[in-house]
Amino acid sequence: MEQKIIDHLFRHQFGKMVSILTRIFGLAHLETIEDAVQDTFVKAMLSWRTQMPDNPEAWLMQAAKNRMIDLFRKLSAEQKRVPNFTSGASNIAMQNMFLKHEIEDSQLRMIFTACHPLLNPQDQISFALKTISGFSIKEIASALLLKEETVKKRLVRARKSIKNKSIAFEIPMGAELPERLDRVLEVLYLIFNEGFHSNKKDILVRKELCGEAIRLSQMLLNNDLTKHANSYALFALMCFQSARLNSKVNEKNELVDLKNQDRSKWYFPLIKMGNDSMFQAVENGIFSSYHFEAAIVAEHLKAINFESTNWDKIYSWYEKLYALQPLPMTLLNMAIVQLQRNEFESAFLLLQKIKPTDLEQRAYLFYGSLAEYFIKKQDYNNAITNIDKAIELVKNESEKEYLIKKKQSLF
Repeated sequence: MEQKIIDHLFRHQFGKMVSILTRIFGLAHLETIEDAVQDTFVKAMLSWRTQMPDNPEAWLMQAAKNRMIDLFRKLSAEQKRVPNFTSGASNIAMQNMFLKHEIEDSQLRMIFTACHPLLNPQDQISFALKTISGFSIKEIASALLLKEETVKKRLVRARKSIKNKSIAFEIPMGAELPERLDRVLEVLYLIFNEGFHSNKKDILVRKELCGEAIRLSQMLLNNDLTKHANSYALFALMCFQSARLNSKVNEKNELVDLKNQDRSKWYFPLIKMGNDSMFQAVENGIFSSYHFEAAIVAEHLKAINFESTNWDKIYSWYEKLYALQPLPMTLLNMAIVQLQRNEFESAFLLLQKIKPTDLEQRAYLFYGSLAEYFIKKQDYNNAITNIDKAIELVKNESEKEYLIKKKQSLF
């Protein structure tokens, strides 16, 4: 039980502690700071074997403060640049850094650091998951389908870029903020999507990634500078999608498609949070891709059952989304909706516009959708040919089993 508590605390406190110490000591010492926080948790594991403290979070925070003194000694060669936190005004300032609103401010600064445009986009998600969310290298490699060595290289490269390019540990102001915020939202969106529809072989849903993306999005909404309409729309989208997570996979880890999901398992409090956030998101009348995606999921949530889904409304939202952001995945979704509307030829024309390779790891979805078109046309030979292509390409075992069962139902 103690180990579970420590694991939970590590995940939720690591980013806080790294962010606070980085704000005090500076990004130049980030690696040392991460090591120090890691040491704090190692000490906690040893110290708590006999007895858990009454308030583990407070214990960790106090340990982090004490560790700052150790850091100060370790960095003594640079005393001119490192304040003396052991006494006087600097000590009072340091203590204030551990107030709740200051902790959140420090974490926001770290989010903007992780998503800085001077960092390689490939490195940003790995760096964010490590530094803000406390994911281990092994967990990041697993989540992003990378080798651990690749993750290590990305983290090293990110830290070097931060140091060499003198990236500031700050929330950008003025005209720079909207563009920087857009990139932060993109990274959080990618983290959430990897959780909602994982590329991992044996797990389809990674709830910890979804939860972390939601937590970080909430942080944006708690700050006056970053609670933008797009931030509200992305948060609404995450809430709407997360509300359906418990019905997406059954007890046997089998994929359950939208038509057959048990809608009584959809989590209403998250739907309400999403609705409240959408009210805030639409106030200025300017809509992003997150607005349209949230509106699409909201239509599914409104339907009492699959048969009562308003496909006309969903298709109109997809048209608006594609006009704003013409991506092949949106075309694919439009084709799927047209099949539900029995607009078969329109669906086929949309599919013809897509190059499966443009969908990268999701190319199997193209062949699965094309198979669905042929099923509707009762052309079972072509349907089976395309299902076979989808089965060959899909990585996730739950999705593969779903496709195999679909194929078997055609005989």
